[in-house]
Amino acid sequence: MLLVLGQVDPEAPPGGAFTPVSAAVSAGFPSPAQDHYRGPIDLNERYILDKTSTFILNVAGDSMIGAGIYDGDQIIVDRSIRPDYGDVVVAIVDGELTLKTLARSDGGPILKAENPRFRSIPLEGDQELVIWGVVTWNMHPHRP
Repeated sequence: MLLVLGQVDPEAPPGGAFTPVSAAVSAGFPSPAQDHYRGPIDLNERYILDKTSTFILNVAGDSMIGAGIYDGDQIIVDRSIRPDYGDVVVAIVDGELTLKTLARSDGGPILKAENPRFRSIPLEGDQELVIWGVVTWNMHPHRP
């Protein structure tokens, strides 16, 4: 189940700007890059390609854990991007929203679950499929 939180407001003032303490943080050993501050980071500019076609959705379920998308995560979905095989997409199959990887099999396109406990969805016969949007970013908390 996916819950639409809202659309990015293209008229909103640049409110997603944060002033970082440093421009980079080392995940291995301490880095002298701390001295190279580059100014504030605008999250809208960084994560939103097309403000008029971008939505943030809540993810419910764990069929995509192999892609690093977990129950309770929020995903950024851009409806202006043309989907390609290998993209994680929000699709509507026979009127139901689902989050899967768009893949190809011998029988044609499938919506691939990224958890072996869930079956992929082969697209057959007169099934109705609409690719609603392409996932561009995934956000999940590291602390509750």
